[in-house]
Amino acid sequence: MLVKRCFASERRLPAKESEACGLFGVMDITGKRFGGEMAISAMKNIKVRGNGLGGGFAVYGLYPEYRDYYALHIMFQNKMAKEQVESYLVENFNIVYDEEIPTNPDVNLFCPPLVWRYFVAPKKKGEEQALSDDDFVVSRVMYINTSIEDACVFSSGKDMGVFKGVGFPEEIAAYFRLAELYAGYLWTAHSRFPTNTPGWWGGAHPFSILDWTVVHNGEISSYGTNRRFLEMHNYYCTLFTDTEVMAYAVDLLMRRQGLPIEVVSRIFAPPLWDLIEHMEEREKKLYSTLRMVYAPLLINGPFTVIVAHQNEMFGLTDRIRLRPITAGAKGDLVFLSSEEAAIRCVCPDLDLAWTPRGGEPVVVRQGSRDHLLSLPESV
Repeated sequence: MLVKRCFASERRLPAKESEACGLFGVMDITGKRFGGEMAISAMKNIKVRGNGLGGGFAVYGLYPEYRDYYALHIMFQNKMAKEQVESYLVENFNIVYDEEIPTNPDVNLFCPPLVWRYFVAPKKKGEEQALSDDDFVVSRVMYINTSIEDACVFSSGKDMGVFKGVGFPEEIAAYFRLAELYAGYLWTAHSRFPTNTPGWWGGAHPFSILDWTVVHNGEISSYGTNRRFLEMHNYYCTLFTDTEVMAYAVDLLMRRQGLPIEVVSRIFAPPLWDLIEHMEEREKKLYSTLRMVYAPLLINGPFTVIVAHQNEMFGLTDRIRLRPITAGAKGDLVFLSSEEAAIRCVCPDLDLAWTPRGGEPVVVRQGSRDHLLSLPESV
């Protein structure tokens, strides 16, 4: 496997005392599309949580005119990489439309790559016919990201897209003209403060595979174990950031293995063994089995994540809440964020605001009020 280093950043900004990324997510559970102003404003409110070395957004309901096609967002460091990737895409996909993603050249970002999008349908041949379209796309994304130098597929789902890079979130939003050009029913956003990994274009959040996206605050100290397990299932980490394992893990567990969020959250943040010992027999058997079968996907270390895919979003912290998350609701809008202030900045008259319990997901689904199940008894 070729390890690639491209799109590096030399941007350096003053350090701050609290090293903690900023997260935000908002979803209209009726599926109504809206612009990016809320997500952008919320990230401005918690700007202090980042240091300008990474920002990004995921948007769902983004491409209604191409909703039946996979939208590949790809970064290129040079024209040769673009030519190699396009030759590979022509062999493996029917390309129905492609274009350079519109950007604002007046926004001054460090060394931005060429960013292109392709709307494609799989072109399967021979034994490939046995693969699902999703598995086919994942295998091709993995090939490009491991084998073609100076190219990176950073978004590959249907009717959604990721926009990210080196900069503060509002700079990334302005660069990709998000407020001007796009609308969606679900937005997630991230402001990065990298600690152990480089600040570079591909390493910004959200991380994505197919329509799964993850934004993360914290440190995954189990990264090596998680990565090796995922490699056994043909997922390869090339982006030099621990969060990448989360995106691939949710695709493996939820799409390929069909597990619900409520079970997946217990794999990532399982009950402690001494708590399992005192459970009723049925629960004891379930959680013991999950801990043994999926031990390599236990996420160790302090973390909070917001995970999204079509028609669904969930937030999850580690078991003892070493990284913060707040939930809020107003009418059909449901919010998740690192800070309540970011939610109230864009929606000051919330119906509800609460702090989710550690290790238990806040699940937001289109057409349901499942998020209310995470309310503590005191609310």
